[in-house]
Amino acid sequence: MAAYVVMEPPGRSEKVDTTTFVRDGFTWIGLLVPPLWLAWHRLWIEAGIAFVVMGALSMLGQNLGLGLAGSLLSLLVSLYVGLEGQGLRIAALRRRGWHEWGVVQAGRLDDADIRYAHEVEGQAEEAPPAPRIVPDAALARPAQPGIALGLTHIPGRP
Repeated sequence: MAAYVVMEPPGRSEKVDTTTFVRDGFTWIGLLVPPLWLAWHRLWIEAGIAFVVMGALSMLGQNLGLGLAGSLLSLLVSLYVGLEGQGLRIAALRRRGWHEWGVVQAGRLDDADIRYAHEVEGQAEEAPPAPRIVPDAALARPAQPGIALGLTHIPGRP
């Protein structure tokens, strides 16, 4: 079973359809074509950085005469996107104002959506917590005049 991070849009609307499920784990397409995978998920800056770094590492390896090792250097970027790509998506959603509702364990995306919908319905049916009773500050005992040295102040004693 996979873990899906449930991200809700800003404003916390009551619509369940607007949530996004991000599968927490390795992404094979992110390993094979990192800039395209990042661009597909609208991570434009990250896609540009990955493209530039992969090209720079390949050119560096070619200029130093490393041969195949130079191309393998760009594989490090691919491996990073494969391992941390979903985390980059979650971070981008947080920057856009989305908040994390929680994590749902499911075998497929459809099952995760159903489990999330049941959890939201269960929370809506629960009674709201009782209001917390906090005494009003205006009813507090007024401060006693005079200088008090020590832990307690006894009025009328020097």
